[in-house]
Amino acid sequence: MVMTSPATAPTPQRPEAGPVMLDIRNVRQTYSKGQANDLLVLDGINFQLREGEIVGLLGRSGSGKSTLLRIIAGLARPRGGDVTWQGQPIDGPPKGVAMVFQSFALFPWLTVLENVEIGLEPLGVPPAERRQRSLQAIDLIGLDGFENAYPKELSGGMRQRVGFARGLVVHPQLLLMDEPFSALDVLTAETLRTDLVDLWMEGKLPLRSILLVTHNIEEAVLMCDRVVIFASNPGRIAAEVKIDLPYPRNRTEPAFRQLVDDIYGRMTNPMDPKLRAEQMHGGADHPGGGIGMTLPQVSTNLLAGLMEALMQPPFDGKADLPDIADELTMEVDELFPLAESLQLLGFADVAHGDIRLTEDGRRFVDYDVDSRKKLFRDHLMARVPMAAMIRRVLDERSTHRAPYRRFSEELEDFMSEEFAEETLYALIDWGRYAELFAFDEQSQSFSLEDPA
Repeated sequence: MVMTSPATAPTPQRPEAGPVMLDIRNVRQTYSKGQANDLLVLDGINFQLREGEIVGLLGRSGSGKSTLLRIIAGLARPRGGDVTWQGQPIDGPPKGVAMVFQSFALFPWLTVLENVEIGLEPLGVPPAERRQRSLQAIDLIGLDGFENAYPKELSGGMRQRVGFARGLVVHPQLLLMDEPFSALDVLTAETLRTDLVDLWMEGKLPLRSILLVTHNIEEAVLMCDRVVIFASNPGRIAAEVKIDLPYPRNRTEPAFRQLVDDIYGRMTNPMDPKLRAEQMHGGADHPGGGIGMTLPQVSTNLLAGLMEALMQPPFDGKADLPDIADELTMEVDELFPLAESLQLLGFADVAHGDIRLTEDGRRFVDYDVDSRKKLFRDHLMARVPMAAMIRRVLDERSTHRAPYRRFSEELEDFMSEEFAEETLYALIDWGRYAELFAFDEQSQSFSLEDPA
């Protein structure tokens, strides 16, 4: 793709936001667990998308962003609420909406041209028109000359460009993008983001709006006019941030950095106290706390590494989350689970976009290996009810053993089977490190290493 030099190119004008195209009111979604109580995934989602906007849905994995995107695409139906596209209820895939996925999803036995054309076949477009429109889309996204290449001959970035072309060839009014850059290396993703925004600002894309799902905060600020922040357990809208910066956007400018800081702050300290309690594993009065609290599967090595990094200059025990993320080259989905786990365990405080080690967090860094394990064990028993429950059950049984299912079934009363497994394996790692209990993978059972 030939790009005009930024020094000579005219400054593109942001498209004006027009009428409402997509209207979401009080949407609720649940997944069946095969029991009396379903798992609540989305709760009370209210959202509008206007013509001329790029809007980002930002949040951690499991916050329901992709579920909402599937509802908009007509691939799933909500259990409650209303979703309308251009004033009409969505009942199946709506006309004028296309989707680009995280995975490239190309047919390896088809050429680039054939992979793009295939999106037009179900629409009954004549072969000559299919070819013409596909060649135009391929040229638009910068793959002119690769029409007859097969996916195996293309780089990851080129394969994702084919995915964009396949979405654009149907001339959609709304393009849904589900983390389309997350499978790419940093430089390739940056090039694709820049090219897509340039085409949008120059009016070359056959689109009226773009809805982007991401967990990358800087990506959202680089591309979007608005960012809708999701909290988890269940997925709810915690905040909305308007990105009123001119294009092209510069990551190093103070206004850009301030917006990134603001979004980090809102994600760690939502305005709604109830949302904050749920997002930060609050008390036992809701499904995300007590025995039923979900735990991210993060290793004790990473937890210790983050505490050690925080104690090093220039942080000296306290850091802005964006700064420590840059230092450690981590994204939200990598950093937040670590930070929140440290807060849950009482080794750090996380609020307003900052992370600060507590006194016990500082002691942990200074301690030797055995003292670290003891301190971690004390905090684990005091702050994670399921860890204390596992130890209590093992202490009370004469064999000092208990099967995995004993505890996974307990957790599945509060969460999906997938989250229960992730939570238990987090506890297995933490419990082993703390020498609180042992776990045998082959027999799928917990035990005490030293019954005495």
